Amino acid sequence: MVGTALIALAAAGVGVIGTLLAPVLSQRLTARAQAEQFERQQRTDHAQRLHQQRLTEEDRRRECYVAANAAYRRYRIELMNYLWLVHKGEVAPEGRQAMEAARHAHHAAFAEAQMIASTTVMDELDVMTTALSELYGMTMRLEEGRPVPGGSFQEIHDELQELWNRGQELRAVMRTDLGVDEGPIARPATHP
Repeated sequence: MVGTALIALAAAGVGVIGTLLAPVLSQRLTARAQAEQFERQQRTDHAQRLHQQRLTEEDRRRECYVAANAAYRRYRIELMNYLWLVHKGEVAPEGRQAMEAARHAHHAAFAEAQMIASTTVMDELDVMTTALSELYGMTMRLEEGRPVPGGSFQEIHDELQELWNRGQELRAVMRTDLGVDEGPIARPATHP
């Protein structure tokens, strides 16, 4: 009898302890599940913020490249138009204003690109900007009647035409940087 009484007492004790510990264990399991859920939500939120940030950066870069490409093209075209006016001796304030407006827009787009563009794109933009600046200076000297060696109308015209090809390469590098194309076109060995 004593044995069964002890067994009954032990069973009752285990029951009481189980009854007392059940809420504590349940609360700890619930807290652990909530903590894991919170951590998962934090990781998901962080991943979504990073994804949104990447999309925003890609949009900014795309807008920058569009502006730089448009400004480069406009400046090259206006410089070519101005070169023709110089060649024909028909320079007018309107022609100079159009060319200068395009030049300033190009400088603004280039300045923005310096803050946003990848190194590969900046390398191409640097080459383009340097070439346009040199051709601008040569055109201004030609207009003043003091052309530099290699600065005749035909030589400047040919260089501006070549910049069209270089502009295609620049666009290809931009498209590659944006993930639109696989890679830039192959550059001829004689190209600077």
